[in-house]
Amino acid sequence: MIAAQTLPRLSAEAYLAYEQESECRHELVDGYLYAMTGASDRHEEIAANLLALIHAHLVGSGCRVYGANLKIRVGDDFFYPDLFVRCAKERGDPYFKTDPVLVVEVLSPNTQRYDRGDKWLAYQSLAYQSLESLQQYVLVSQDSPRIELLTRMETGWKRSLCDALDASLGLSSIGLELPLTAIYA
Repeated sequence: MIAAQTLPRLSAEAYLAYEQESECRHELVDGYLYAMTGASDRHEEIAANLLALIHAHLVGSGCRVYGANLKIRVGDDFFYPDLFVRCAKERGDPYFKTDPVLVVEVLSPNTQRYDRGDKWLAYQSLAYQSLESLQQYVLVSQDSPRIELLTRMETGWKRSLCDALDASLGLSSIGLELPLTAIYA
């Protein structure tokens, strides 16, 4: 009988060193590496539309939008959202940020359960060293015009849904209304 081997857990510091040398991206969750998969063309089109629209809106505001190659750190875990916005004056670490006000995930069949589940839990759960700066979490379907918006309220998180092309997505965290026709162009 052959004994099963498990990979050792990585510290945050070991992960950051490894990730700088790695040819592919990995998220770190509870000390374990998870390789990031590629995306479909529709996923990339939607993410690019959002990045361009948000970037144009933020010029001169002091806020910045980042794409899928920059990590968010939550405690000792690291995640690669499709895009996020932060509004801090200092730049912070060049390879990860800890204070997003807005996080957007474009859902694919392979990632939607994770984006709605464990990743969302990490971002908002008090038991998980949540991102206190996070004001909105956006889940964008790549297959149909359907966007779930979670907005932080004093009493918790409010969920709203935009599911028609003639609707608009209200991003109060950055003062922007986006028509779904522009997102799904």
